[in-house]
Amino acid sequence: MSVARELRPLRDEVQRSRLDNGLELVIAPQQHLHRAVATLFLRVGSRFEEKVENGLSHFLEHMVFRGTRSLETAHAQALAFERLGATLFAATHVDHGVMSVTVPPQNLARILELLAEVACSPRFSDVELERGIVREEILEDLDQDGRLVDADGLARALAYEGHALGFPITGDLSTLKRFDVEALTRHHRRHYTGHNAVLAIAGRLDDRTGSGVDAIIGIASRAFGEMQSGVRRECQPPSPPSGRARFSVVDTPSSQTDLRLAFRAPGARDAREPAVEMLLRVLDDGMSTRLYERVCDARGLCYDVSAAYEPYDDDGIVDVAATAQHDRSATVLSTVLEVLDELRQSGPTEAELDKARDRHLWSTEAIADDPEALAEFHGHAALSGGPATPADRHAALAAVTREGVREAAAHVLHRAMLSAVAVGSLPRGEEKKLARALDRF
Repeated sequence: MSVARELRPLRDEVQRSRLDNGLELVIAPQQHLHRAVATLFLRVGSRFEEKVENGLSHFLEHMVFRGTRSLETAHAQALAFERLGATLFAATHVDHGVMSVTVPPQNLARILELLAEVACSPRFSDVELERGIVREEILEDLDQDGRLVDADGLARALAYEGHALGFPITGDLSTLKRFDVEALTRHHRRHYTGHNAVLAIAGRLDDRTGSGVDAIIGIASRAFGEMQSGVRRECQPPSPPSGRARFSVVDTPSSQTDLRLAFRAPGARDAREPAVEMLLRVLDDGMSTRLYERVCDARGLCYDVSAAYEPYDDDGIVDVAATAQHDRSATVLSTVLEVLDELRQSGPTEAELDKARDRHLWSTEAIADDPEALAEFHGHAALSGGPATPADRHAALAAVTREGVREAAAHVLHRAMLSAVAVGSLPRGEEKKLARALDRF
């Protein structure tokens, strides 16, 4: 029986506004807290790149740390943030980029001005120094022969067959060589614009000149007023799945074999997306879910197994990942496929679905104590057209039925949607065992 019944109302209301340059502001006061968060979301990433410029979004993310109009060095920029009790965080994802900072509330006004300067007027100095750092990052995913051995990247590339959704976020060594100030400037002007961005602010809204939403809107408006308007960047959808399973093996020296299963899945705007999310939560939301229990607890086949669902605007991926001894790879794969097939055939139990609902409810309520999570929710939702509030998101997931999850599993967990990768030193005959396990699925 479900333990949690309904979502307790979150504190305070979310305020939305839009600057003249198109930048959307989403402000979520949490006056009971003792910190504030400002997060800038941008439609930028490998999804928006051509093959010849793959990795440019990620390189640009690195370069915004290299100084601004008034801060001449990376050190001066870092010091400016840290003297305000903050550290700038940035990340590039497949379909969006993030720049985020958490700060004592009394410094929120000054940090907004600093964040805007970093976003709007990067200096692009020390390109060669940063190129060397990114090169080291790329090398982490290559073996001694220069081959890609990142199982996640290999599985995505296999699933999307040359489409940008399968590009590595970092790009590769050949594209990295091409990036210069001209390319960085062009990419910045294209993507770091008002109509292509959302600024989300959450936490305690206090500053030295006033407090409350109206004061913060005024401060943010002045700080980000110099951002160019631009246009919202759109992207080409991928081709439908080919209708056949794909399987690739990379034979490389390693202590274990990395296994990845990547299933093409509905995107964020698909009506089936909530059911796929609940399917994921039945598969992997804690150590008591059936995937971990079967593979690790009951059979002791590996240290960890996990699943994830990443929905994009128009497509998505459900991943299953496991790392195992080389000679156990086929057994691990067969056991994982066994769990997936059971869900496809019968769906979850009511107890599993109740647990998934309750855990999502509790995590939704916990957002009231976490301004970083609240800013992330509202910023990403505004950027991608997602649900207006965490309560709306929970309501959509709580309404999913057992049959809805079973139907989602039947659609997604199908060999026509599957790309599988094994990376490691497989013993003789193990690759054939892996292929036979996939054939039986």
